[in-house]
Amino acid sequence: MPWAPHIQALVERHPVLRAVGNTPLVPVEIFHGELPDVEVFAKMESLNPGGSLKDRPVLRMLLGALDDGRLKPGKAVLDSSSGNAGIAYAMIGRIIGVPVEIVIPDNASAERKKRMLAHGAKLTFTDALLGYDEALREVRRRFEAEPGSYFFCDQYSNTDNWRAHYETTAAEILQQTDGRLTHIVVGVGTGGTLTGLGRRLKEHDPSIKVICVIPEAFPGVEGLKPLGRAEDIVPAILDQDLIDERVPVTVDEAYAMCVQLGQAGFFVGQSSGAYMAGVARVARRLGRGRFVTLFNDLGERYFSTRLWD
Repeated sequence: MPWAPHIQALVERHPVLRAVGNTPLVPVEIFHGELPDVEVFAKMESLNPGGSLKDRPVLRMLLGALDDGRLKPGKAVLDSSSGNAGIAYAMIGRIIGVPVEIVIPDNASAERKKRMLAHGAKLTFTDALLGYDEALREVRRRFEAEPGSYFFCDQYSNTDNWRAHYETTAAEILQQTDGRLTHIVVGVGTGGTLTGLGRRLKEHDPSIKVICVIPEAFPGVEGLKPLGRAEDIVPAILDQDLIDERVPVTVDEAYAMCVQLGQAGFFVGQSSGAYMAGVARVARRLGRGRFVTLFNDLGERYFSTRLWD
């Protein structure tokens, strides 16, 4: 996206901002012996400077808000996060000189909390037993109480979220695969990844199937929404019409896949394990295909959880 000159100059001054995106797409061959007609590739999103996929949409959302004046001096950036977006907000906010406040469930991994604090973010915790949606409700309560103090980025309804993936992640996948893939397998956190990838990839080839991994409601998978209950908050930017198939994955399946990936040299977090478990389920049923998924972050972010016990 072309930015105003002062925004473009800001990006050009900071190597960290320029380092977001353009991650490699690598083959994952853990199923090759079992499924010789299946190819699997993963985008290594942990190589973004904030360590996760979330650097892409957060950079686009904050620069967009600076560009059009929604984010002004004297306002703090406010949003909810399960951790990775919070890190991106904290890191990018520090670089561009704006304070950041994040509302986060108290069961988020200690590693992610410490990374946000290292960049100077202010954290407010909600009860994990009330689910991630309680963090969404709390952030809205805080904004409604003091609207003049905050730029509420609201990644669940901010269209710059999905546009970041439409313009960068999906474009990179098409270039790196020469436009040849049969399935994209992701989940829903804010809905930005699925919506941006799904729209761009289906414009290229309507036969590409969008597979949505759905975790159980509790204990769930950090960063992913279950979307299975009437009371679940559905992100405003999520285009559910893009979803061709919903694949249920338990946290134990996600953890087991992380261990299997670790033994193959890929040390990834639990949402990445859930995505690959979804790939496995669909690939075993079909017996063929060219699958692309995302490795959202690194396993180090979960040493304090039971993932690696």
